[in-house]
Amino acid sequence: MKKTDEDRVIAVTKSGTKITEKIADELAAEAEGGYDRSLGRRRGRPSLDRGVSPRVTFRITGELQERARERAEREGKSLSELARDALADYVK
Repeated sequence: MKKTDEDRVIAVTKSGTKITEKIADELAAEAEGGYDRSLGRRRGRPSLDRGVSPRVTFRITGELQERARERAEREGKSLSELARDALADYVK
């Protein structure tokens, strides 16, 4: 059986899936047609509230980070949860 250009492997995914010209063309056509975002999985973390949760970034010392991580672990929280709770208490 003779291989055509459609059968030529042009890439291999991390999981080992071979992407042929034919598959690439099909994926391109699907992308150009648009996706129904209500069907697929969403990217990123879920919102903490309705809509988009704003991100707050700031710098701290290594010592404060370590103390905060230890406290979060003791309380069974993530560092983000601990920081959100602390900020909410502060601005009350």
